[in-house]
Order: sequence, then C-alpha cells, then structure tokens
Amino acid sequence: MESYPVPVPSIAGADLLDHGGLETGDGGFGAIVLVHGLMGRGRTWGRQIPWLRRYGHVFTFDSANHRGAESVDPGDISTERFVADLAEILTWIDRGPAVLIGHSMGGLHSWCAAAEFEELVTALVVEDMAPDFRGRSTGAWTPWFESWPDQFENMQAAVDMFGDVAGRYFYEAFDDGRLHGSIPVWTDIADEWANRDFWKQWEAVAAPALLLEAEYSVTPPGQMERMADRPGTTYLRADGAGHLVHDDAPGVFRGAVEAFLSGLPR
Repeated sequence: MESYPVPVPSIAGADLLDHGGLETGDGGFGAIVLVHGLMGRGRTWGRQIPWLRRYGHVFTFDSANHRGAESVDPGDISTERFVADLAEILTWIDRGPAVLIGHSMGGLHSWCAAAEFEELVTALVVEDMAPDFRGRSTGAWTPWFESWPDQFENMQAAVDMFGDVAGRYFYEAFDDGRLHGSIPVWTDIADEWANRDFWKQWEAVAAPALLLEAEYSVTPPGQMERMADRPGTTYLRADGAGHLVHDDAPGVFRGAVEAFLSGLPR
C-alpha cells in the first residue's frame, strides 16, 4: 500500500500528517508517531514511513519553531512546551496509547511525554539522545551557523556543506533551500539542555523502550548505556553510524525497530 499523507486539522499549531497504516483491529498499534530532532522536520522521516505502516497508523508533524521562517515564536521554547504540544497531538489522534519514535530532541520530548502522560504512550524508541548535556553550550557552533547561506541553491549545495546524509536531511527540511526556522531560536532550545538534566523524567518512564546510540554520537559518553539499566529497556549501538542513525544506517535502524515492535503486545 502506497504512502498517502493526509493533512488533518492543526493541533497545537502543528501540521499533523496521517500516513495511514494498520489499525489496532488489524493487528497494528493504535498509532506510531515520529518525532523529529532539533532543526529537523516531519517530512525527513519519509524513508521510514513505508515499512513502519506495517506496524500501525503512522503520523508525523513539525514541532514548534520548525514550521517555516515566518512561524518562529521565541516566546516559550522550554522542553515543557514541546511536551505539552506532543501530549495534545496524541490526545487528538485518540487511537489509544501510541508508540513514539523520537530522534535526538524528539527522543527527549518523547520520553518526557511518556513520563508525564503515561496513559498516552505504550512504547518508546529513542535515537541518539541522553538526559544530561549540562555544560555543553552551543556557543562554539555559532561561527559555523553564521557561515550558512540564506538559501541553498539545491540539494547538492547542502550536501557540499553538511555531507551526504546530513545534507539530504537538512535540504528536505528546508523550504525551497531556505531555513525553516531561526538559528538563534534553535540555539536557545539547545542551550536549555546545557543548564538542566532530564534523568528524573527518564526514570519516571514506565513504557518499554529501545535506545539506539550512534557510534559517532552527539551524546555524552556512557549515558545511553546507563539509561538502559532499567526493566523493559533495550540498548543498541549502531556501529559506523552518525547522529542520524535512521538515515546513516537504515538497515540497522529498521532491524532494531522492527524487532522491538514485533516483541510488543498489540
């Protein structure tokens, strides 16, 4: 069955897309919601959606401050705001507890939602994200951010700057080569993580979880393995992969996620 994204009414300001898939009565999960990372976008999950639809009804959305340069709202960029948005989306979908698959920032928001709204989440996949980035500010990245052009002429221009995997990913997130948000706001979102940790939220998660860490991870060493020291949690390191595991090592990502989902009760 081909993917056919269907827009649904704006929830929490997000353009939620319904990609179809198995219903609960067909043996699928109530919903599988893909939560993108910082500077990402829902449509960057396009290569994962077709096979995930075999396991449930798949949804994607753009998080706040990732919906276009004209939609930037720096008023509230706290993790709590993003988590509240995600909970509102899950409540609107209303297909029972959902499987959340979150990359990087999306992984953080997913486990925080699972901790606060246990009834909305049945399982988690967390891709290359850890609870404690304190002391790791983004200040050193500012000169690199400032070197970005206002618009990338084409995907090759993005690949030339970011490399094959990240270049394709970012260009897919951009609006015709233009940034889909504000670098200063994105920086402020990440800087929140330099001043607090989220171990308490992780330890409050009751749902089973799969943790996927890149060999060339952005996370502080050892934290994701430590996260796995709780019942119902599986940890896997994707050898040779960078931060975008799902695109850099798609076979490893798919194999791990399919094995995890197949072992869960429907």
